[in-house]
Amino acid sequence: MNMKKLNISDIYWKAIIECDSAYDDKFYYGVKTTGIFCRPSCKSRKPNKENVRIFKNAYIALEEKFRPCKRCKPDGLHLPAEEWIEQIVQWIDQHYCESLTLQTLADISHGSPYHLQRLFKRVKGISPSEYVQQIRLEKAIDLLETSGLSISEIGSAVGFSSTPYFITLFKKKLGYTPSSYRIACRQNLKKELVNRDEHETKDY
Repeated sequence: MNMKKLNISDIYWKAIIECDSAYDDKFYYGVKTTGIFCRPSCKSRKPNKENVRIFKNAYIALEEKFRPCKRCKPDGLHLPAEEWIEQIVQWIDQHYCESLTLQTLADISHGSPYHLQRLFKRVKGISPSEYVQQIRLEKAIDLLETSGLSISEIGSAVGFSSTPYFITLFKKKLGYTPSSYRIACRQNLKKELVNRDEHETKDY
């Protein structure tokens, strides 16, 4: 039987997708999209092959600014809770418009949902889902003030799959519906422009 000869990258990839502990401490793999590196035996969700980088040891991965996985703890390294949560916050800030669940965040950060929920609330004072809502509302406010997009388009653009939910949450948190907020902003802007014009006329 003819067997296709595996090159070194195929061997690494085979070890990763099979969670082969025999390769632990022989190499580590980093995931470019998350900035995390793991042992080959890590049980975390498997990355896309094109996003993987191979390291001979954990310290090379650290020098390349990759962070140790919270689940498999490569080389026994531990990331402080505050730093781990801050990395997750940065990831949310970049991916807020995507569908984000606690499980999704746990997967990309290589931790358990329970552990993530508990530490996130301890460090940030709010839950991961509350933080996601906060970021989405901040982005929505910016679009309401600066764009001509419709309310439904804005809700979708910032990650809300339901327009009624977006409107309800916006009003609950800010005391205005998105439409009322936009009208109020435009009225305030108009007042500022009128006042500025009057001031410039007087100066003239």
